[in-house]
Amino acid sequence: MKKRGIFITLEGIDGAGKSTQLRLLVSWLRRRGYRPRITREPGGTRIGEQIRNLLLASANRKLTPMAELLLMYAARHQHLEEVLRPALARGELVISDRFNDASLAYQGFGRGLGEHPVRLLDELVCGSLQPDLTLILDVSPKVALHRANRRPGGTDRRRFENIGLRFQERVRKGYHEIARREPWRVKVIPTDRPAREVQTEIREILNSFLLERSALKDSSRRPQRSKSEGGRKRLAGNTSR
Repeated sequence: MKKRGIFITLEGIDGAGKSTQLRLLVSWLRRRGYRPRITREPGGTRIGEQIRNLLLASANRKLTPMAELLLMYAARHQHLEEVLRPALARGELVISDRFNDASLAYQGFGRGLGEHPVRLLDELVCGSLQPDLTLILDVSPKVALHRANRRPGGTDRRRFENIGLRFQERVRKGYHEIARREPWRVKVIPTDRPAREVQTEIREILNSFLLERSALKDSSRRPQRSKSEGGRKRLAGNTSR
């Protein structure tokens, strides 16, 4: 049977620099011979993108936190069935801009729903399919807002103004809590420095992860001798003529 692919997620508050780092990371991976499948949440499918537009529309200010969470997991289920599960079954390297950690950070911590409803939905929708490696790009909301103010178009600035810095602080706290609980999977990378320095750390983490993954795969391919077989061979070697 073909080995399951690799699932990597990028997380962080708005303005942490995910788009820039994802672009640099994909370019590096392709130079190394990988063909990563890039996707995002909410979105990743036609239906998911329609849900994304609904969630991000500034006119939908009366959308309740629970309705927001349910829409997120509706888009996620479509994403899982249409994109993620098939790609991983084919052995692909998949990188998603946000996944289920975002729901715990944004709706659980940020919106104040708590962990219980998020965990229940995650068990129902995602089950055992969880990221192999999660990179949290970490920056203070004030720095992120400053970045958004310098961008053309102003859409990120309006989003920050509508949500508020306190909300972003709660989301950031949620991400830190996730990383504290699962340090073997989740790596926090500060982004309040030049983008190239951030990318260097991302590449180092990912390179170590891929090397370790490759070593595990190679060891699993080696034929394992049973203890009885090994004992018989030792006995045969020690038999005097």
